[in-house]
Amino acid sequence: MNVLIIEDDKVLALLLRKMVERLEYQVIGTYTKGSEAIKKTRELIPDLVLMDIMLEDDIDGIEATKEFQKTNKTSKVIYITGNSDSYNRERASLTDHIDYLVKPISIDDLKKSILKIN
Repeated sequence: MNVLIIEDDKVLALLLRKMVERLEYQVIGTYTKGSEAIKKTRELIPDLVLMDIMLEDDIDGIEATKEFQKTNKTSKVIYITGNSDSYNRERASLTDHIDYLVKPISIDDLKKSILKIN
């Protein structure tokens, strides 16, 4: 499985990379902006996108997901966020996603979410 990580916190992005690799999946890129998420998801067509909601630019993770899902129906999304509020959960529910994990997450949390794909 090819995984794309969209996370603006570089330390957390590195931690997610290590978790994904420990689960024996391949990380094909790590990006920090919503605009990059849209472009790279369309370009690389990952099997899975680990998507933070708050990103470095004006496009958040939910908006980026809505945008790339217009042309990419195959990439699965797991939101990984510090935002557990009902507003963001409601917005996320309008996208096609596998799970909504609230930080901090463990490798077991990630594994359980990834297993929902199959």
